Amino acid sequence: MTENTQTPSSPHSELPTQYAPAEVEGKLYERWVERGYFTADAKSEKPAYTIVIPPPNVTGSLHLGHAFQHTLMDALTRRKRMQGYESLWLPGMDHAGIATQNKVEQQLAEEGKSRHDLGREEFVDRVWQWKEEYGGKILGQMRRLGDGVDWSRERFTMDEGLSRAVQTIFKKLYDDELIYRAERIINWCPRCLTAISDIEVEYQEDAGELVSITYGEGEDTLVVATTRAETMLGDTAVAVHPDDERYAHLIGKQIKLPLTDRTIPVVADTHVDPEFGTGAVKVTPAHDPNDFAIGQRHGLPSMTIMDEHGVITVHGPFLGLDRFEARSAVVGALRSQGRIVAEKRPYMHSVGHCSRCKTTVEPRLSMQWWVNVKPLAKAAGDAVRDGRVAIHPEDMSKRYFDWVDNMNDWCISRQLWWGHRIPIWYGPDGEIVCVGPDEQPPTGEGWHQDTDVLDTWFSSGLWPFSTLGWPEKTPDLAKFYSTDVLLTGHDIIFFWVARMMMFGLYAMDGEAPFKTIALTGLVRDERGKKMSKSFGNVVDPLDWMDKYGSDAVRFTLAKGANPGTDVPIGEDWVQASRNFANKIWNATRFALMNGATVEGELPPAEKLSATDRWILSRLNKTVAQVDAYYEDFQFAKLSEALYHFAWDEVFDWYVELSKTTFFAGGEGAKVSGRVLGEVLDVLMRLLHPVVPFVTETLWTTLTGRESIVVAEWPTDSGFRDEAAEAEIENLQAVVTEVRRFRADQGLQPGQKVPARLDLAGTRLAAHEAAIRQLLRLQPEGEGFSATATLPVAGATVALDLSGTIDVEAERKRLTKDLGAAEKEKQQAEAKLGNEAFLAKAPDNVVDKIKGRLAKAEADIARIQAQLAALPAA
Repeated sequence: MTENTQTPSSPHSELPTQYAPAEVEGKLYERWVERGYFTADAKSEKPAYTIVIPPPNVTGSLHLGHAFQHTLMDALTRRKRMQGYESLWLPGMDHAGIATQNKVEQQLAEEGKSRHDLGREEFVDRVWQWKEEYGGKILGQMRRLGDGVDWSRERFTMDEGLSRAVQTIFKKLYDDELIYRAERIINWCPRCLTAISDIEVEYQEDAGELVSITYGEGEDTLVVATTRAETMLGDTAVAVHPDDERYAHLIGKQIKLPLTDRTIPVVADTHVDPEFGTGAVKVTPAHDPNDFAIGQRHGLPSMTIMDEHGVITVHGPFLGLDRFEARSAVVGALRSQGRIVAEKRPYMHSVGHCSRCKTTVEPRLSMQWWVNVKPLAKAAGDAVRDGRVAIHPEDMSKRYFDWVDNMNDWCISRQLWWGHRIPIWYGPDGEIVCVGPDEQPPTGEGWHQDTDVLDTWFSSGLWPFSTLGWPEKTPDLAKFYSTDVLLTGHDIIFFWVARMMMFGLYAMDGEAPFKTIALTGLVRDERGKKMSKSFGNVVDPLDWMDKYGSDAVRFTLAKGANPGTDVPIGEDWVQASRNFANKIWNATRFALMNGATVEGELPPAEKLSATDRWILSRLNKTVAQVDAYYEDFQFAKLSEALYHFAWDEVFDWYVELSKTTFFAGGEGAKVSGRVLGEVLDVLMRLLHPVVPFVTETLWTTLTGRESIVVAEWPTDSGFRDEAAEAEIENLQAVVTEVRRFRADQGLQPGQKVPARLDLAGTRLAAHEAAIRQLLRLQPEGEGFSATATLPVAGATVALDLSGTIDVEAERKRLTKDLGAAEKEKQQAEAKLGNEAFLAKAPDNVVDKIKGRLAKAEADIARIQAQLAALPAA
């Protein structure tokens, strides 16, 4: 904790009676940007702290997942800026190849055109126009949220500098023989008309059909089962296990392929599981990755039987049919020949779908460009294993290693027009030339560039260093690489995190792109259900910002942010956070009206009351606790700690306990005003990274200084006063117990009751006035009769309830409640004592009954204590 010794430049002004977020947030944000608070200086001698934003798609808009992660990244960078770091949070957008091309193609379709009507160059120009007009909507929404990003460094994955980086690393990988071209089975989207990588395929259980088909003639027959009957038109073998005696006589023979005039061999391959199904599998090398591998081992031909749209291109009767139409037609034809020996429908099985358009993916043999990931993935794994990069929470490391240790080569070519075009030129005589950014492509008749573009994740994999100027040795790269933290959802470890690790280590001579990978969960609704348009539970965070303010949304998200754990969120919780912001506002307003100030030195401990020493001790412990939580990315815990310190300790106790001092005036009021000013000053700075707007308004009003954004982060001064803490804890125990008793007796909160306080030996005598005020306790007066006596924390509070409550009616009510509680206890005990019941009941049911028993026992003890405290009849 730092002492406020600087005199404010101007006295604080009076705060409005109510906090209106909409009236202050936009103005404050623009002021911050105009004053350059978020602009990082590469020439600064301050230590650097860097986070690059996971670039949202240019087509996107702010959703709760963005708001969640942006809140946490903003909190990290704001705190580090306050701690004296040259803090850079670098923003930008991803060109989002398939998604953006689809947007513009939809626009063209409304005009009755396709991209082919325009041609490649004009279409790409049209996409750039769309980007300028409609893209980047999310950037304005980030300002609404309060993102403290350095807008002067905003980047786009297809801007000139990043395009140069893409071409550079492609050339480097190609020259190092880590990029190659080969014909392999890829995931093909017949809707987007492009290859997609394994991680862009979403699997779901679909209702299909499983048919068992007889292959061969006479004695040379066997049965195969398939969910994709149409692919049999491309079969070039049947495979069996070499040790399967059932088929030993067929291995090496040619058998008849139904519906065709071809024969195909029976091959022996250990990939086949003899215990699964019939132990015989059809082999379609051009349309299945496992079959392709079998085909490679046995030198089988690959027959492509459908085009890029999923339309059958072979065998007359089925020529021109869509793949799903062909499936039914093939099964019908086989059935008419008596070759279907079994059919099962619906047959639930896992089917891959394009993550962009949800079309069923088709495995397809295709010539594509690939990255040899083996050495790159090994380096990415080693960097975590040897401690250069930490994964938080640590138990997420297993998912990371499962991916990088078993990664397949990456198909990086896409059959799109929007994106980074592959820098390969083909010559008339089969020449292949890779062209770097400073090289001239070959010219002359017959030379042409590859028509494909690179996978979007190829360019976003360079993001941590391409955004800082790589491949040039820029001041930004020297100052801000490697970045400190990558904060992102655990769902894109495979998409993005591993890509950045591979490319960063490769391009930057073994220096990892970040020091820590902090993985978050996903935002869900208040019942823990995934947010989906089909479920009708998707929330637009902008609606909540309009209704409750950006601080309320941010605080709610941060309070749910346990590392690696999904985050439930509901509107009631945002409303509660709005109430918290209002509480901060109202309490600070009260404090300012009653002399809270940061002027002058904080008085020495010997001049402070026990209440003052207590709150300063708790303040320093909170500073230390919040710092520890930040270092461990425990946003939920630090938010809860600040919430309870602010609401429970500062506002509900210290401010209330100080009211008698303020009302009395004099030197004590001045001391408490200075202490309260100190507490609010530090509290606002602690809260600022998570709730920046309300804290800026309150802190600048309190201190008269320029901005909390550039204020110093509080440090723990080491001040502790355990005795004062124990003293106030005893006071709290007295107040809490008497309040509980009053409520149990049905007394109204403002109802005054005569009371005698015996505080001897408790160090609470100095607090008698405050205790009486908080509990609405009058002096004893004449005729005082102690009808209820409460011993608590070494003190005794005697209350005169005569004339205040109807004792007999209260006794009857409590006796009735006691009977109900005892009956509940007996019923629960009977069930838990029934061995037959316990043997059959699920664990959750047993646990529920145990909970009922515990509650009944607690109710009995409470009611008995209330009865004992009632005046005698």
